[in-house]
Amino acid sequence: MFKILNKKELNDAVVRMDIEAPYIAKKAKAGQFIIYRIDEYSERVPLTIADYDREAGTITIIFQTIGGSTQHLARLNAGDSILDVVGPLGVATEYGDVKRVAVVGGGVGCAIAYPQAKTLYNMGVEVDVIAGFRSKDIVILEEEMKAVSNGFYLCTDDGSAGFHGFVTDKLKELIDSGRGYDEVIAIGPVPMMKFVCKTTEPYGIKTIVSLNPIMVDGTGMCGGCRVTVDGKIRYACVEGPDFDGHKVDFDELMRRNATYKNQEKTHVCRLTGGVR
Repeated sequence: MFKILNKKELNDAVVRMDIEAPYIAKKAKAGQFIIYRIDEYSERVPLTIADYDREAGTITIIFQTIGGSTQHLARLNAGDSILDVVGPLGVATEYGDVKRVAVVGGGVGCAIAYPQAKTLYNMGVEVDVIAGFRSKDIVILEEEMKAVSNGFYLCTDDGSAGFHGFVTDKLKELIDSGRGYDEVIAIGPVPMMKFVCKTTEPYGIKTIVSLNPIMVDGTGMCGGCRVTVDGKIRYACVEGPDFDGHKVDFDELMRRNATYKNQEKTHVCRLTGGVR
C-alpha cells in the first residue's frame, strides 16, 4: 500500500498528491512515469512523476479529473492509501550538451514540463518556460515554474492573464528575437505538441515531445502504447515517452487516443450506484 501524505486541489479539475514511495523516489528522473491502481477492482492508469524527494521518500503526481479512474483517485485524501504504484517506468529524458532550452507546457501538461525545466535549470542550462492555459482561472504551478526558469511566459487563449495567444505564438516570437535555442521540449495536448513541432521545424530546432498514448501494462507487452515515429512502430512505455517531435505521426496518435473515448466516460453501476 502507498500512503497519500498530502493532497491539494490546484484548480477545479486538477489535483496534486504527494505519495510515500521511497523506492520509486530513490530512482525517479525527469520524464519517467508511474502506473497506479487504487484497489483490486480498478484499472491501471499511467501518470508522469511531477516531482520527487529522495530524502523524504516521496513522489508527486498531478492529474486532471477527466475520467472515472482519476475521479476515483481525486476522492481520496491525505491518510488514505493506494494499492499499487509501479515505477519509475519509461526512459528518463536525455538532454545532451545544451545551453539554452525552451520548455513549453500546455494545460495540465505543465505538471510534466515542470520537472523538465527544474532538471535543466539545476544543470545550469538557461531555461525559458512557456506555459499555456485557456484562461487565468485554470493556471497551475505558476510560481514553481518561475522559480526554475530564466524567463517565464504565461499565455492564455482568452488574454485573461499574461500573453494573449497560443504558446506557439510566443515561441515563434522568442525564436525570431534571437533566443538561439539548442532544443525545445513540448508537453501537453497532442494538437499543441504537433503545432509546436511545426513552429520549430523551419528553424531546424530539435524538438522533444512527451507522448501520452493509451497504455495498460507499462512493459511493452500489450502494444496499446504503440506510436509511429520516423515511419517505424515504437512503444512509448519502454522506448519513450520522449520522442523526436519532427518524426512523430501526430494524426495517427490522435486517432488512436480517441479509440475508447466513450468508454472513458464515468460509469455509474446500475446495481450499486457506485462510480468508476
